[in-house]
Amino acid sequence: MTNRMKHGARPTALAATVAAGLLTALATASPATAAESAAPECVQYHQSWRYTDVHNGCAETVAVTVAYTNGQWAPCRVVGPGQWATFAGYGTDGNYVTGLRTCDPAATSGT
Repeated sequence: MTNRMKHGARPTALAATVAAGLLTALATASPATAAESAAPECVQYHQSWRYTDVHNGCAETVAVTVAYTNGQWAPCRVVGPGQWATFAGYGTDGNYVTGLRTCDPAATSGT
């Protein structure tokens, strides 16, 4: 006679182990990503099809990046009070800006 409980336990244990591994990988994601938050309200952007211009209206220097609808990478730029920085625009495919995020310029790398 075959004990069906023994055979069913192995796939369940494997699935639980894989799920735990994935959750651990997500929890230990890049510190730069985890530290990002919305940019202060005094930092604003103006987008066009070609460029996204970011203006720092704050009294202090900020490091910001742009978040796009398709998740494309954008550099982290340090912008002093009253200064502007330029990022990619939404282009012909409508890749619009969804917001500005703070970032760590030392931890940013492009592809």
